[in-house]
Amino acid sequence: MKDETKRKLTRRQFIKHTSMATIGGSIMLSSHGSVFSETEPSAKSTQTDVVLVRNREVLDKRGKPNIDVVLEMLDVAVSSLTGETDSVAGWRTLIKPEDVVGIKTNVWSPIGTTKAIEQSLKARVMRAGVSEHNISISDRNVLHEPVFKKATALINARPMRSHHWSGVGSLIKNYIMFVPDPYNYHEDSCARLGEIWTYPIVKDKTRLNVLVMFTPQFNNVGPHGFSPRHVWKYYGLIVGFDPVAIDTIGVKIIQGIRNEYFGEERPLTPPPHHIELADTKYRIGTADLSKINLIKIGYDKGSFC
Repeated sequence: MKDETKRKLTRRQFIKHTSMATIGGSIMLSSHGSVFSETEPSAKSTQTDVVLVRNREVLDKRGKPNIDVVLEMLDVAVSSLTGETDSVAGWRTLIKPEDVVGIKTNVWSPIGTTKAIEQSLKARVMRAGVSEHNISISDRNVLHEPVFKKATALINARPMRSHHWSGVGSLIKNYIMFVPDPYNYHEDSCARLGEIWTYPIVKDKTRLNVLVMFTPQFNNVGPHGFSPRHVWKYYGLIVGFDPVAIDTIGVKIIQGIRNEYFGEERPLTPPPHHIELADTKYRIGTADLSKINLIKIGYDKGSFC
């Protein structure tokens, strides 16, 4: 795995070392590749908040997530998004005790959502007052799992990786298992993925999106290709309410990693144009960087954004 520097942050420093940055620009994902064109930033009132939180202590010496640090990262992100200084209060603005909650994970074995993320999210949902029997964590069985069938709230969590069919596998694509025929959404580099978010089974139910960027894969060969040398230790989570905005930031980071690794501009292939279409055609969020307020918390070296 490609790594950067060895500087560590204490937990106190992690919480205090907060920087905020608004990115101006628009992501253009065309058949010719990914091009970021600069535009004038919009007013803050028209922007959607996205939190990028990073902590080098999130991975232990074996590269496994530290659940205590994961919990801390999620709490800081939720507090930032909700404006609640108390993390419990923050989670309770998202989830109510009467909710039935499905946590949509991703079980791709080389780089999955991780148990640390899954159990951390479950713990925080329970802390918000939801009974354990009203919580389920699932990926490929969401259409048949009883809790998901009656879910009033969803939390969407998956890792970021390059993808043979869609350019990237990220938050928008994670809901492909909510349809009985996912293979029918592969045409034109999975251009219709945003449509799934408009279906009644998921529409307006997602309370939080978590794009796991601990060790994103930035390059692959073949439909299910995995290459350890194309995995980058990034130590991050991207968290927010808008999956399109989060995926847009994720693509910007992945593209930056690719350029750094290959020593030249190396656009994702195929281009992940389903992200732009999720905005312009399906209207489920924004892919316009001038409308995204990126809040950066913690370790910032080599953030690529």
